[in-house]
Amino acid sequence: MKAHVGDKVTIRGHTVGRHERTGRVVEVRGAEGEGPFLIEWDDADGEHLFWPGSDAEVVPSDDKGSR
Repeated sequence: MKAHVGDKVTIRGHTVGRHERTGRVVEVRGAEGEGPFLIEWDDADGEHLFWPGSDAEVVPSDDKGSR
């Protein structure tokens, strides 16, 4: 999975009662746009290191200037 700074990341809930989680990529630490990513989650303070799994989806940002 590849991402760029500014892209949105979504993780779908796996069980009943678990909500979808979204955040924004603030730094890409892997080679050629791959994870891990530093993410600002919408439901948490601060930045968090994230290794994407099969339940994650990257939605490109509308800002093409960040690429």
